[in-house]
Amino acid sequence: MTKPLAERLRPTEFESYLGQGHLTGEQAPLLHQIMNGTLPSLILWGPPGTGKTTLARLISTHTKRPFFSLSAVNAGVKDVRQVLEKATQNKGMFADAQPILFIDEIHRFSKSQQDALLHAVENGDITLIGATTENPSFEVIHALLSRCQVFVLNNLEKIDLENLLQRAIKTDEVLKTKNITLQETDALIAISGGDARKLLNLLEICVMSQETDAPIINNANVHKIASQNTLSYDKKGEFHYDIASALIKSIRGSDPNAAVYWLARMIDAGEDPTFIARRLLISASEDIGLANPNALLIANACFQSVAMVGMPESRIILSQCAIYLSTSPKSNSAYLAINKALATVQNTGNLSVPLHLRNAPTNLMKSLNYGTGYAYAHDFPNHFVKQQYMPDTLKGCSFYLPASNPKELQTKQLLQQLWQDVYDF
Repeated sequence: MTKPLAERLRPTEFESYLGQGHLTGEQAPLLHQIMNGTLPSLILWGPPGTGKTTLARLISTHTKRPFFSLSAVNAGVKDVRQVLEKATQNKGMFADAQPILFIDEIHRFSKSQQDALLHAVENGDITLIGATTENPSFEVIHALLSRCQVFVLNNLEKIDLENLLQRAIKTDEVLKTKNITLQETDALIAISGGDARKLLNLLEICVMSQETDAPIINNANVHKIASQNTLSYDKKGEFHYDIASALIKSIRGSDPNAAVYWLARMIDAGEDPTFIARRLLISASEDIGLANPNALLIANACFQSVAMVGMPESRIILSQCAIYLSTSPKSNSAYLAINKALATVQNTGNLSVPLHLRNAPTNLMKSLNYGTGYAYAHDFPNHFVKQQYMPDTLKGCSFYLPASNPKELQTKQLLQQLWQDVYDF
């Protein structure tokens, strides 16, 4: 049986590895470590289809080290110990070739599974390379994370994806036998969402779905063929983020029925319930926010409950939370406020803190007028006194603009009373 296109086209040398120049470029620290043979244990963190597995295999090939692989989706503690035993035996046979243990989706490993890796990593029996789409600060136990270097992989640029399509058409053993006309790439790139593996698999489907020796790839054909072949949730992650996106957008759109449907799709496919709960937690702040501050409390309770209860009962907790968030009033004012503030920080740099707001724990600082003129709010009626808290150059600059929901309209009225003639709410 012919391998999928994405597997057939997997690079076998660094020169063919697209994107991630900050990791594999000539001056990149990771490449230096690989070339010098000083490779530490690694966590490769990045979106799906950005080359984490390929990079791990390239490292193994270049360093000529034995390569062992596990997928956290279906491996248990027993599997981990068996592979570690094989790797340790292998190290004894080839003392200069420390084995590499690659664990895909390491964020899915439980604490006990990750604990099982610690001793081998500590002793140098293996070099661990973990791949994850999730923030390792939250998903990898501290003891293991502290023994690894984290390298971040970025989304592939459009030019990288277009080059990959051209490479597939010109060099793949199957596709190069067909007279393919690549008229447009926008739909291929948009539907794949920057995932190189998904892009190549979609290209192959589009080529093979046309009963001709001269297939034409354009936006219309891609949309038509993709709609017929992407109906199912890929349990191995192919459409993992598409369904998650649909869930969150249904919540944002206040459609509880659609939200529960997409939730059911994820649960039925065996999705990690903590992944779902984490998305709901983010949505509670980003999409509901100050229109209903209780939403964040509900979502946090959902996240904690799911972690304690587990499946299948957690499906009920997730459903309750998804419906609550869907039917809640919406506001993205907190999201917009922090983005605007961050943009201002990047544009204005490190502005000085006004003297009256500075702490003055030493006599020297007091002599420099640190803290002079500061008015303690609790000494004034209603615990408020109007004074300047912004840097001088940002005086009167507004980041938070209350939305037009009942809760924030009350907040707006209060802020207008307190900060009349200072901020524009």
